[in-house]
Amino acid sequence: MTTTATFREVPPNQTDSGSRKWLYPRLATGRYFRGRVGLAMVLLAGLFAGPWVRIAGEPLFLFNVLERRFVFFGVPFWPQDFYLVAIGLLVFIVFIAGFTVVYGRVWCGWACPQTLFMEMVFRPIEDWIEGDHKAKRRLDAAPWTANKIWRKTLKNSLFVLISFVIANTFLAYIIGTDALLAIVTDNPAHHLVGLGAMVVFTGVFYGVFAHLREIVCLVICPYGRLQSALLDKQSIIVAYDDRRGEPRGKKMKHEGFPASSAFPEQPAHGDCIDCQICVQVCPTGIDIRNGLQMECINCTQCMDACDTVMDKIERPRGLIRYDSLEGIETGKPWRMTTRMWAYTAVLALLVGVWVVLLTTRADLSITLLRAPGQLFQRAADGQIMNLYTLDVLNKTSHPITVSLRPTVAGATIRYVQPLTQLAGGTSATATFFIAIPPNKLAGSSLSIPIDLVENGKVVEQIQTRFFNQ
Repeated sequence: MTTTATFREVPPNQTDSGSRKWLYPRLATGRYFRGRVGLAMVLLAGLFAGPWVRIAGEPLFLFNVLERRFVFFGVPFWPQDFYLVAIGLLVFIVFIAGFTVVYGRVWCGWACPQTLFMEMVFRPIEDWIEGDHKAKRRLDAAPWTANKIWRKTLKNSLFVLISFVIANTFLAYIIGTDALLAIVTDNPAHHLVGLGAMVVFTGVFYGVFAHLREIVCLVICPYGRLQSALLDKQSIIVAYDDRRGEPRGKKMKHEGFPASSAFPEQPAHGDCIDCQICVQVCPTGIDIRNGLQMECINCTQCMDACDTVMDKIERPRGLIRYDSLEGIETGKPWRMTTRMWAYTAVLALLVGVWVVLLTTRADLSITLLRAPGQLFQRAADGQIMNLYTLDVLNKTSHPITVSLRPTVAGATIRYVQPLTQLAGGTSATATFFIAIPPNKLAGSSLSIPIDLVENGKVVEQIQTRFFNQ
């Protein structure tokens, strides 16, 4: 006895034989789509402009893993600041979890780069060249005529070109715009690794947007898998109001019942006319009327499509809408739950700790070490000397000139390798003796505070041990 697989057992882009079913989503234009277009224009402009924006000489964002240098909102961070990056990542993870608990997968439909590029860049280009969803289906099924060849060639050429631009933008976030311009303008033989990275990134982006498409959201991206663990009945999702829409059936204008009225026990039919447009517009191929599904990316295409149909049959909008499962089932307004408040409290605490650590972060990273292999030396004038090495990293973007000043009476510093001015984002090493008269010493060793001075102001005090025996 054979059983038919349900929609929860078979991906929406898979045929009964297990092969991939290519999706041809229909475009629904409405208020949500217009809002997404406006937000996409802002986000894409920010994404492409981000590497070129400078704050006090630093890029807005930089994630240079190769040189272990990171910049967030113009503030440089170094490996010595890893604890700040770790706490920042923890804040981000808690924010994502809390945001998902409240708003579901709205990030995927409105702000995810995969959705932005696919639905606002690549698919419109494809529609412009090949036509609407029906024309694209016919073109793919047609033999390779001259018409099909030039359309496919033009489309894929533009896809490669745009993928190259995206690849260069993401590369600029990693190596910086100066290094990127050097790769583009200099002799290619001098930048084989950089050019190789460009080719690889371009190929990856082309493959994602020309071939993988919804597979990224359905299979590759782990965020969708988290929905089962994070969502509850109070989370905001794109939901079909089955109490209002069922049972489905064809109807004329003015039929059905108002969304706010008391529901009859057995209505003749609901507001859903089973037109299938909500399925036709879905970029992941699901039927939202089957309930909450992992594949739904909250793109609101089904909401716009259904609102258009409701307008035509003169029924209230919102048969498919943003709501919680509890709101759909009971009609109660949305409210914050204890779980949501808990995420908010934890997030506020972490953000507070992170902000305090950020604002109190020192501009200099200092490491003071005694020279190995010796305890002390006696100078010609009889003073006792210890040899030290000081490493200083300037974590700011502006030059800093520092000097050392011992606080012990009679102590002096004799440089072997003096400190020089530190440019922004650079480090320097100083080698020096601390000399102290014997009559100022008591015991075999003592603790010496050394002031690090910048423009006459003590910016940090370092403790070290001084030996005289």
